[in-house]
Amino acid sequence: MRIIPAIDIIEGKCVRLSKGDYDTKKVYNENPLEVAKMFEDHGIEYLHLVDLDGAKSKRIINHKVLETIASKTNLKIDFGGGLKSDEDLHIAFESGAQQITGGSIAVKQPDTFINWLEKHGADRIILGADAKDRKVAVSGWLESSNEDVVAFIDQYCDQGVSYVICTDIAKDGMLQGPSFALYTEILERTPKAKLIASGGISTFDELPKLAELGCEGVIIGKAIYENRISLKQLENYIIS
Repeated sequence: MRIIPAIDIIEGKCVRLSKGDYDTKKVYNENPLEVAKMFEDHGIEYLHLVDLDGAKSKRIINHKVLETIASKTNLKIDFGGGLKSDEDLHIAFESGAQQITGGSIAVKQPDTFINWLEKHGADRIILGADAKDRKVAVSGWLESSNEDVVAFIDQYCDQGVSYVICTDIAKDGMLQGPSFALYTEILERTPKAKLIASGGISTFDELPKLAELGCEGVIIGKAIYENRISLKQLENYIIS
């Protein structure tokens, strides 16, 4: 299972939110590159970079942070937040993203999302399926849709999606454990999905359990920043 630390960006700074609430913002580092290099120094190869300003503004904002990290580390970056147009996508890839995550656009502009998938391939376009009470949330989690998250993922995998990041918003940033039951249900219904678990990771012991479920990757945020999981533990996990 791939270990994918998260860096969330507001005003160019590394922050974390609780349950996606912008009012709970906590700044952990004013230099995201410093954080990214620290990850890389511990053998981590992947990074989940989220433009929270972009998610709120519905257009890419913090692409310079992406460009800096991509040019000064060897991390394979998936980038999301506010990607709503072909121009946004172009900027993200030109700035160094290996993959992009499309969430709101997959709900609101499915034809555009499918076009991206066909044009760039399933290895570069990740479906972002973030759920609140099982309903897919959009626009930086500020709005809920009527889409059931499990059916939503299944439908898109039938249309060629491979990688799926699923976050249970009620768990995100709360350090109370991930949504094992939801991930089990998704993988039972859509076993071909390369499911990346996100939200609620609180202890190292949860990682082997997610791997056993069949998750392809796990995104870890606040648990690293709050020293619940050490980078040394992750380094040893990757080596083993």
